[in-house]
Amino acid sequence: MRPRHIGLLAGGALAVVLALVGFAALVSSRQSPTGTIVTGAASIGGPFALTRSDGRAVSERDFLGKPTAIFFGFTFCPEVCPTTLYELSGLIKELGPEADKLNFAFVSVDWGRDGPEELASYTSAFDSRIQGLSGTEAEIETVTRAYRVYYKRVPIEGGDYTIDHTASVYLMDQDGQFVGTLAYGEARDTMLEKLRRLVAGA
Repeated sequence: MRPRHIGLLAGGALAVVLALVGFAALVSSRQSPTGTIVTGAASIGGPFALTRSDGRAVSERDFLGKPTAIFFGFTFCPEVCPTTLYELSGLIKELGPEADKLNFAFVSVDWGRDGPEELASYTSAFDSRIQGLSGTEAEIETVTRAYRVYYKRVPIEGGDYTIDHTASVYLMDQDGQFVGTLAYGEARDTMLEKLRRLVAGA
């Protein structure tokens, strides 16, 4: 390979690394050291069109008016997704009546295997207030770009695949503005406090 080509590839790789570092800094800067939410606008979130597990078409407008906790994953996920949805179900229970003041959504990034029926079956194992959302490849590309969600198909033995993806739950206010995240593995009390503050700020 010519030196010029090597330099271009290295420069491209550096740009990707810097972009990821910048995004991580953006997310971290939205929260205080104590884990409380620091409000403010950020370019995360935006228009999308997806299908709910009952077959109904939904868009970002259907989630306005109430804060939203939105998580991206897939039904074949071996650990992160079931763990996160199980934790969310527990947090919803702890919130009691306050949970009804929030939207909870699980968006599948696996357009090839997850449709409305698959999402309905999968989310039935968790709190009924967690809405399963699916879409076509183009629709999933649109929503993941809007939320700056990383996901990538990874081939596995036998010709199948798994998916690497962002493990955080995004927290949006009632106007659809990003205000923070629930990190995978974060302390339960901290996550509960964040959701309570999200409700209180509505």
